[in-house]
Amino acid sequence: MTRKIKIAVIGTGRMGSVHTRNIATLIPQAELVAVCDIRLEVAQAVADELGIQRVVQDYHELLNDPEIEAVLIATSTPTHAFIIKDAALAGKQIFCEKPLAMDLSEIDEALEAVEKAGVKLQVGFNRRFDKSYKEVRDIVASGEIGRPCILHIVNRDPDFPSMDFLRVSGGMFLDLGIHDLDMVRYQMGDVEEVYAHGAVLLNDELKEFGDIDTGLILLKFANGAMGTIDNSRKSVYGYDQRLEVFCSNGTAMMENEKETTAVKGSTSGFTSAKPPYFFMQRYAPCYVEEVRQFIECVRDDKPTPTTGTDGRAAVVLGYAAIKSLRENRPVKVSEIG
Repeated sequence: MTRKIKIAVIGTGRMGSVHTRNIATLIPQAELVAVCDIRLEVAQAVADELGIQRVVQDYHELLNDPEIEAVLIATSTPTHAFIIKDAALAGKQIFCEKPLAMDLSEIDEALEAVEKAGVKLQVGFNRRFDKSYKEVRDIVASGEIGRPCILHIVNRDPDFPSMDFLRVSGGMFLDLGIHDLDMVRYQMGDVEEVYAHGAVLLNDELKEFGDIDTGLILLKFANGAMGTIDNSRKSVYGYDQRLEVFCSNGTAMMENEKETTAVKGSTSGFTSAKPPYFFMQRYAPCYVEEVRQFIECVRDDKPTPTTGTDGRAAVVLGYAAIKSLRENRPVKVSEIG
């Protein structure tokens, strides 16, 4: 019988509760033994729903338990780095939601602790586990359509999150765009230069704290290819998720998934279903698969598919984009560190 990995979830808010339900019901390779949240009543509600016996308010209780082999960190971003350090010191294998932190020095300290402890760290870039993104990458990597020349990513949210969230989100490039900044590396390799443009075109409230709601990023890759990222906070027709890699002998692209594949034709033309409303629906299978693979890596002592280095690199690209936007010039990634 295959050994189950005993895991605890730290943070049971929006993403933490998703991961908790997935582990409890869809990942048989794991045994969910405890949940933790500083809002004890939030953790207790999730535990009651799923029949989880152990609920704590202080995550140190879980780190001190020798039976718990791994932890999944889904707390607020400012807490990620110090929980990673504590978990590494306790010898726990770690899955952490993105971003690792907003401060690069905090990320570096956390990664140093992970390396020193010799534990695994996987960062929650769920889109790498989506079958369509992976298929595009595999097609290009095979070489069958030649040299990659241009990458284009469209990532547009259906509507704004709350203003309270936006004020502390780190800005559009570190919040909405962080997945794209990881995806460009996943698809095309290292980025050398970033040139970002942005504006407030949809919601003037963002001007009060210097954020944007519409943005474009032009990328120059180390392999000579070019790329663009197209972001918007509000797409009235739904959650817009598209990608194309144009190559010397062809192209590989990923279109929006839709609620159904049915198309209606009438005298007024053709109509089809909308894309899924938001990321929870569009990427639901990816949240399962990323944690399933993490558990497999812990059980079989394999490297994690997304690493602390990947997590840091996406934040570096985010800061390069912010610097470019503020200074209205291309920014070398090497300027950020």
